[in-house]
Amino acid sequence: MNSSRLAVPIVPLDTDFRRALSVARELGVGGIEIDGRHDIDLLTLSETGVRQIRKWLDDAGLRVAAVSFQTRRGYSDQDQLEARVGATKQVMLQAQRLGATVILGRLGDIPAKEDSGNWQVLIDVLADLGRTGQQAGAFFCAEAGQSSPEDLRRVIEAVPEGSLQVHLVTGALVVHGYDPAEAAMTLAANIGYVHATDAVAGSYAGHGRAVPLGTGQVDVPPVLATLEERGYRGWVGVEAVSTHRSEATSELLAAVNQLVN
Repeated sequence: MNSSRLAVPIVPLDTDFRRALSVARELGVGGIEIDGRHDIDLLTLSETGVRQIRKWLDDAGLRVAAVSFQTRRGYSDQDQLEARVGATKQVMLQAQRLGATVILGRLGDIPAKEDSGNWQVLIDVLADLGRTGQQAGAFFCAEAGQSSPEDLRRVIEAVPEGSLQVHLVTGALVVHGYDPAEAAMTLAANIGYVHATDAVAGSYAGHGRAVPLGTGQVDVPPVLATLEERGYRGWVGVEAVSTHRSEATSELLAAVNQLVN
């Protein structure tokens, strides 16, 4: 894989954004991932701030591959839903100004169609976010991992075409009892972002644990090969399990080397 398509999260690299960009460049990747709630508060970021970040990115030769915006509640939960949707739209617009084309989030619980009220709320919200994505050029990507591939396919088929993309997280799929290669085949046409992560499954779904890439149960190359065959040419992100900066940086470098070599 070409390293220019790989991206790393900015958080583990350094608390100073500019120094973190330097570390990311040393890792040989082409992109970074920003947490829109904790790295940079995109809801309050000014136009001046956007211009400054874009300059730092240009100086480092990097791009924003994705912005993560994980809400506490899902998009079928009607408690404070209007504010949640409004914040998501604002982040989508800000992400586009930073050069990102995808927002990584979770749908929350996906209701059964028989639960017509909450199901319709989810579909209406996603159609609304889809319209914003079309206007902004930055699309909402729902995580495949905690949400099953089949449930995501059901949602995608219910919303207007192009409203929803999928964020394929290989390690999370294993933790929740799904096969990453099968998920890649099921969702390939709608995948907007990929995280090549590893994990060990637990005794039952949802109780596994993340491990460094190449040390768990995920066979990443067949997943990436399946996506390549089906035309995916987007970013592939890697993550670190360790929370210690030096160890996390080493772990990210090892993951990058595995995918490039």
